[in-house]
Amino acid sequence: MNTLNIAIITVLLTSTIANAQMNVANYSYGKPGTDTYEHLSFWVKDAKRQDITYAYGKDRKEVKLRYAGKAQVNNTSGFNAQFPNNTILTIMPSGTTLKVSNPKDNYSKTFTWEYEGPVNGIGTFCDVCTQDEKEALKLVQKYYLK
Repeated sequence: MNTLNIAIITVLLTSTIANAQMNVANYSYGKPGTDTYEHLSFWVKDAKRQDITYAYGKDRKEVKLRYAGKAQVNNTSGFNAQFPNNTILTIMPSGTTLKVSNPKDNYSKTFTWEYEGPVNGIGTFCDVCTQDEKEALKLVQKYYLK
């Protein structure tokens, strides 16, 4: 293989990797930096449902969840996310929020969209993050409810 072919292949591979379209909708419950803080991230890559992550507590300990199918509660559509220990969270969009529950553990909370970016000019802009609660809800509905 000559140098030109190697250069072309390198450019094609690099542009393919760079063009992978990532988006994330972030939702939270509680105040960041506290023990009661909880955070859910719903990732999409190349227009396909990807990862769900759950972070909690002051130090944002993170756990990867598995999409566990659609859910239906009181004629409302939602979906399930499963922890590695098999605990299931049922996630139901409600307005611009997410109702997150697990009746077995008496867990029921309302998560709101969480802004990820600079505050008062401090911090970095999140290019892959949804920019408002409407965009976040559209992402969740399009890739997690279908």
